Order: sequence, then structure tokens, then C-alpha cells
Amino acid sequence: MTTYVALLYSIVLPAGRRLQMADLRAVALGLGLRDPSTIGATGNLIFESENGSARDLEIKFEAAFAERFSKSVPIIIRGAAAWRRLVRANPFSAEAAIDPAKVAVRVMRSAIPKSVQTAMTRYVDDERIAVVGGDLWIHFMGDPAKSRLISALNAGRLEGIGTFRNANTVGKISEALLRKPQ
Repeated sequence: MTTYVALLYSIVLPAGRRLQMADLRAVALGLGLRDPSTIGATGNLIFESENGSARDLEIKFEAAFAERFSKSVPIIIRGAAAWRRLVRANPFSAEAAIDPAKVAVRVMRSAIPKSVQTAMTRYVDDERIAVVGGDLWIHFMGDPAKSRLISALNAGRLEGIGTFRNANTVGKISEALLRKPQ
């Protein structure tokens, strides 16, 4: 049995519908995934499975989500060991310990190409960025909501599927993993 972390890119559904975390757990149970639990209300899920690679699980989960909610949403899945490596690789861990809202990671399905990493630097004002293990880490010196870099990345200038989580959320997911079998 392997423990996985699933991160939804966005949980905005068509007008008049709202994703409840119980619904997300129900989708996971419908796929035969075991012991699904959500972290927060922003599309973070931990579950266990015997079958498939993370990519196979992404494909199945995305299809089931689209069928149930009539909306395609990218879902990134990492095994627990891969998640722990991501956390250990945080180049801004000291900063995250002081102010976790000012450190974020864009967890990527595929590694960010070096050319994209170089191109991103033109959007950096007072942020510090680092690509580690193919994921983009950002330390914001100012208000993350006012970051020109975040605006540029959300405008599709970053190739590949990824989703942001701040250090608070990364920590909560890591704590939840500690309660799961290794």
C-alpha cells in the first residue's frame, strides 16, 4: 500500500456549484482509493492505493472528477516519499519557519525546463526563486498577492501543469502524512 498526496489545480466549479471536500473524498472512494482525507478546503487530499503509478492515478482521478463535476481540473499526485523529498528540498525553509505565508512552491507534474526558469527572472521584483527537483520555490519579500511574478505565472507563462501551495499548506500536508503508514 502506498500513500499519495493529490493537489487540485483549481476547485472553481460551474456557476451555482461548490466543491465540498466530502465530494472530493467520495470521488477518491469511487476510484477504490483507501482512507482519503482532505487537508484544508482548497483541494488537498491524502489517500492510499495499491494500484498504479502517480501518473496513472492522475489520469483516473481527473477523468472521475470531470465526470462527476462537469469540469476538467488538473490534479497532481505525488507519492508520500516524493512529497517528503519536495519538503526537504525547500531552499527557503528558514524563511518559511519565520513567515510561512511568504514561501510557496509550484508543484509541477513535469520538471520546469531550464529555458523557462531563465525566462521567469524578468518577472522577479523582490522575490527570490529557485527550481529544485523540477518544482518552483518562491520566497516573497512583499505581499504575495501583489507579486508581478505570480501574475505572470498565472497568465500561462510557465510551461507545464502545476499548482501553488504556500508553506503553511505544505506543512499541514506533511503533518497529515505523518499519521499515515509509511
